[in-house]
Amino acid sequence: MKILFPSISAAVLTLSIAFAPMASASPGLDSLRYFFAEINTFEAAFEQVVLDESLQEIDDGRGVVKIKRPGLFRWDYAPPEAQEIVGDGDRVWIYDVEFEQVNVRDQKEALGGTPALLLAGEGDLSDNYAIIDIGTQGRFDWVNLVPVDEESSFTEVRIGFEDNRLRLMELIDNLGQTTRMTFVNLRENQDIPDTAFDFIPPPGVDILDESN
Repeated sequence: MKILFPSISAAVLTLSIAFAPMASASPGLDSLRYFFAEINTFEAAFEQVVLDESLQEIDDGRGVVKIKRPGLFRWDYAPPEAQEIVGDGDRVWIYDVEFEQVNVRDQKEALGGTPALLLAGEGDLSDNYAIIDIGTQGRFDWVNLVPVDEESSFTEVRIGFEDNRLRLMELIDNLGQTTRMTFVNLRENQDIPDTAFDFIPPPGVDILDESN
């Protein structure tokens, strides 16, 4: 199960954000500001688990993510559920390797108010989320983002930082399921060519283009 775009079972992201003033500083809020103001490119390996309401694991996955602000991203999920999700700034390409099918959507419409906007969108984060400091737990400084849109597919997004570096992301959906992503082998502000976010459909795949 992928979580970038809930409406098509894939979902995730970069931010080009101007933060609204916050009343008081905290490690979590400081890390949030730093990450979205100072980190222009981001690469990492990730592991993902999906938990049900009882916090029992029901799905998992892993892969590699590349992000370049503003608006470029690539999530490559490894087999057995191999999938590529690529945002080139104009369109989002979602390639399901097993089914040899590519879905193409307008990037702004595909992201909408979903958590994908959190990592791949542009604008002011506080326009879409209430930003809440939830303190330090163990090694991580946490911030909770609550969507202001009551029709959002997610009820909250928790982001965990360690030493100003993004390490954890938890997305709680309207069914009470939690998608938890752990980031390792981070590379920040390293050069990533724009061509890394080009997508050329493999020969013979079905292409469903909803971008027009």
